[in-house]
Amino acid sequence: MTLEEIKAAVDAGNRVHWINSGYLVTRDDLGQYLITFTRNGSAIGLTSRDGTRLNVQPDEFFVGESAEVCHEIL
Repeated sequence: MTLEEIKAAVDAGNRVHWINSGYLVTRDDLGQYLITFTRNGSAIGLTSRDGTRLNVQPDEFFVGESAEVCHEIL
């Protein structure tokens, strides 16, 4: 996924993951996009400080099921 695709998917309310479902891309109250490890809350920025380059490989991102769908399955 490109940087633009990732941001658009997060902004649309989709669950975007990096490498596996334990890493979730979020947007904080300051508008920063973060990659957060859900088990302990540790996070890194999605991009370099200037916001132009992903900190990880773009082909490692994927859109997962929405929270509603996961909840319905349980």
